[in-house]
Amino acid sequence: MYKIAVYGKGGIGKSTTVSNMSVALAESGMKVMQIGCDPKADSTINLHGGKQVDSVLDLIRRKNQAVTLEDMVTHGYADVLCVEAGGPAPGLGCAGRGIINALEMLEDKQAYEICKPDVVFYDVLGDVVCGGFSMPIRDGYADSVFVITSGEAMAIHAAMNIALAVDNFKDRGYATLSGIILNRKNVADEDVKVAKLAEDTGAPVVGTLDFSQMVRRAEEQHKTVLEAFPGSSTAAEYRILARAVIEAVAQKQKTH
Repeated sequence: MYKIAVYGKGGIGKSTTVSNMSVALAESGMKVMQIGCDPKADSTINLHGGKQVDSVLDLIRRKNQAVTLEDMVTHGYADVLCVEAGGPAPGLGCAGRGIINALEMLEDKQAYEICKPDVVFYDVLGDVVCGGFSMPIRDGYADSVFVITSGEAMAIHAAMNIALAVDNFKDRGYATLSGIILNRKNVADEDVKVAKLAEDTGAPVVGTLDFSQMVRRAEEQHKTVLEAFPGSSTAAEYRILARAVIEAVAQKQKTH
């Protein structure tokens, strides 16, 4: 099983990228589970035609320990297994602690053993890497971390913080930084800036996504690009990226 955590600042296109990679890998015959680790619980919304599913924390609040695995795991487009961790009620509790509770509940219900996914994506809010937001890179949840960035200053800054957080855990046997994904916003010297980030972090740029209005058009239909425009060049880019990510993780496993 490939266990992959994907981080990036809010608004960088992280959930869009993860959802399209999930569909691409599912189309290739892999069983994929996508776990949204964001209090907004909207990671998998375009895998459900725009419908927001019940989050694990919402289910726990309603049902307590009576929550079942079938409650928590829904089937999205291309039969991607979808889970949303969710967050606390507004103004109450800690979002990071909520992610911890949700992941522990999945483990308690033996989600990985029963569902048997080939790939698990943890889609994690990346503006902060502390507490529960760092949990996917700790405690054996994810093995590999990928960071999505553009050439924008705040995206680069967030990516560097994530890389430093992963590096701080390197001596504990936690997940390692396996690559950077460039999601272009067409800013000045974008490739140069991201190449410098890769040099500074020691992580390769494993894939690049060109800025495309196709993404916006697909999201207006509440779909992934692969569902809305399967024959487009943008869909092809997501397929290439998904293969590159899996190849990077597989290569890492061979060398360890």
